[in-house]
Amino acid sequence: MSGADKRDAERVPILGQLQGEMMVFQTMLIRDVSKGGVTIETRFPLHIDSLHDVRLTLGKTSVVVKCRVAHSRISDVDQDIVTYRTGLEFIEPSERVIAVIAKFLDAVKADRSSPT
Repeated sequence: MSGADKRDAERVPILGQLQGEMMVFQTMLIRDVSKGGVTIETRFPLHIDSLHDVRLTLGKTSVVVKCRVAHSRISDVDQDIVTYRTGLEFIEPSERVIAVIAKFLDAVKADRSSPT
């Protein structure tokens, strides 16, 4: 192996076209949450039926859940900024994720019903 090529594995040039995808975490605003999904607002569109891994920070606990885009629409246009409102359905969440979401929702509801 030469000094200029320090890779452990040989790279093979691809003739023609080979496509891939990259996951990039983008900030989103969560409008509502249920045990079955979330409604979010983003500055970018999401394709109907596309799948995404979504990180939710629920109180002190974060979970990552696979979601399917159920619906999406433009919710606001302000000058050059377009806002999209999108419904995401949780796809086969683990028991741990379901428990974390349920605990968070119970805490939010209890906090709202307690006298201030």
